[in-house]
Amino acid sequence: METLYRAVYEGIEARRPISATYHGLPRLFCPHRLGRNRKGQLRVLCYQYGGESESGLDAPGSQANWRCTALEELSEVKLLGGEWHTAPNHSRPAFCVVDVDI
Repeated sequence: METLYRAVYEGIEARRPISATYHGLPRLFCPHRLGRNRKGQLRVLCYQYGGESESGLDAPGSQANWRCTALEELSEVKLLGGEWHTAPNHSRPAFCVVDVDI
């Protein structure tokens, strides 16, 4: 878990996209906030710009592409080079990450 945490932390710090597998689906995302939710569980608020999602993806730049992801459910995490993706206002309320590490 520590290696996974460090990779996501570095992605936020260096503004680097990440590729990973989540619930068996490949994802491309930019992590924006890492920390714990109100229950003390590690979560990452990220903007998904590619890959697959159970709920589907909207057009690039859409607020609907924000994800609150359980850190322990990510696997095959790789830091990427390339463009940083985000949307002007995130659609996930503050409950995703209330105790922010970065």
